[in-house]
Amino acid sequence: MQRVCLFRSGPLPEPLEAGTRMRTVGWGLAALGCVLAAGGCRNQALLVRDPPAPYFGPRTAGRTAPSAAPSAEAARSAAAVPRTASWSEGAWDIRGAQRPWRFIVLHHSATPRGSAAEFDRLHRANGWDELGYHFVIGNGTGSGDGEVEVGSRWPKQKHGAHCKVTGHPEYNDVGIGICLVGNFNETRPTEAQMAGLARLVRFLMTRYGIPRGRIFGHGQLKPTDCPGRNFDYGGLFRRL
Repeated sequence: MQRVCLFRSGPLPEPLEAGTRMRTVGWGLAALGCVLAAGGCRNQALLVRDPPAPYFGPRTAGRTAPSAAPSAEAARSAAAVPRTASWSEGAWDIRGAQRPWRFIVLHHSATPRGSAAEFDRLHRANGWDELGYHFVIGNGTGSGDGEVEVGSRWPKQKHGAHCKVTGHPEYNDVGIGICLVGNFNETRPTEAQMAGLARLVRFLMTRYGIPRGRIFGHGQLKPTDCPGRNFDYGGLFRRL
């Protein structure tokens, strides 16, 4: 009976001794396993349904980026912003039917200034039906420093439009989107923003039973810098 070799062409070599033959087969299977594993990793390059726990260490090495410092004009603008119910937990606690929220996804605006109203206009201009986030936390420019603005989706308990991951609609469907105003590739959130964020996240964790392991930065779910290379995950989790 003619022997067939799958891995080479040309004349077959002389039969190998039993031990050598077994080692050769083992190496071949190991190599094939590596190829298959590599293919599988490529298919899972983005997020899986049970992602690893967030990284709590520093995002950058060396010099710490400065906190955003609003200009005098921005400070005057912020002072003119009326303090609304969005500063209190009462505006966050929705009565009636609740969406079964499972995730919290953190973003930065990647802009030096902004507010929920400004981002709503921008999102509508880009073809969205309304602001994609559920909450926006100001930096003292378009809204108060640390002010938690409630987006139009939240009172309606409407799905988000802030974290599109192919094959994983759950991060929009049952993921609460929180955007901090600022570009945290260049600066850091203000202390007031971090305090407001921690307070909001604590409330949402308690209200909807969301564990720490389901709080993610946008960039932990898909290839993006958001919420910025200087966002301090560890600083947030120490406050929770």
